[in-house]
Amino acid sequence: MRYFIEVSYNGAAYSGFQTQQNANTIQDEVEKALAILLKQPVILTGSSRTDAGVHALQNFFHFDFSSTIPTECSYNLNAILPADIAVKKINNVRVDAHCRFDALSREYKYFIYQEKNPFLNETAYYYPYKLDYSLLNEAALLIKEYSDFTSFSKRNTQVKSFVCSIYESKWLKEGNSLVYNVKANRFLRGMVRGLVATMLKVGSQKTTLEHFAEIIESKDCTKASFSAPAKGLFLSEVCFPQEYYK
Repeated sequence: MRYFIEVSYNGAAYSGFQTQQNANTIQDEVEKALAILLKQPVILTGSSRTDAGVHALQNFFHFDFSSTIPTECSYNLNAILPADIAVKKINNVRVDAHCRFDALSREYKYFIYQEKNPFLNETAYYYPYKLDYSLLNEAALLIKEYSDFTSFSKRNTQVKSFVCSIYESKWLKEGNSLVYNVKANRFLRGMVRGLVATMLKVGSQKTTLEHFAEIIESKDCTKASFSAPAKGLFLSEVCFPQEYYK
């Protein structure tokens, strides 16, 4: 039987989501906990990779297991896992379901705060400079007019296509934070942080909307800025067909 595990995590202490050599990751910790609980090795497949230091309100793994997993498994698994990783649900899905390839969309949020706040330091980017909120949203809307995001993909990536379908792109004010919300069918490595850092140049009037469009159209990642730190970025939602959970 195949199972989806829904997880959330604070990524500050980890080298990313997916297993890597000589580095501790979210996948490593969940696999170790499952092996203890199920008394056999379990190999996980991840839905959406997140880089070192990036957080998730929702992400998924899938794995196969030969028998039924009881409902209290989530509670027991959370008792084994470190405090910065939480299992929210374990769902039985159809045997051919794939948490990476079957995802319909992914949504990210990037959090910025502009007044010093010690309680936001680990999960948002402190940016104490004047920003034009309307310019930020004009830049966010401009993004929806494009599909090739080569300029916002870090180098040394193995993808064959830089085309992404952007469904939502907007800045919102949430409490004391300024939040960039972006939803797409897929994302490139470093893409959201690149978009945020470059839009902040527009919002602080260090560059223009016209130049921002030129950066997108150049298909050259050396033209964009990737200075937005990982700690402000959250994978907030991964959407699957509804019938997965019936």
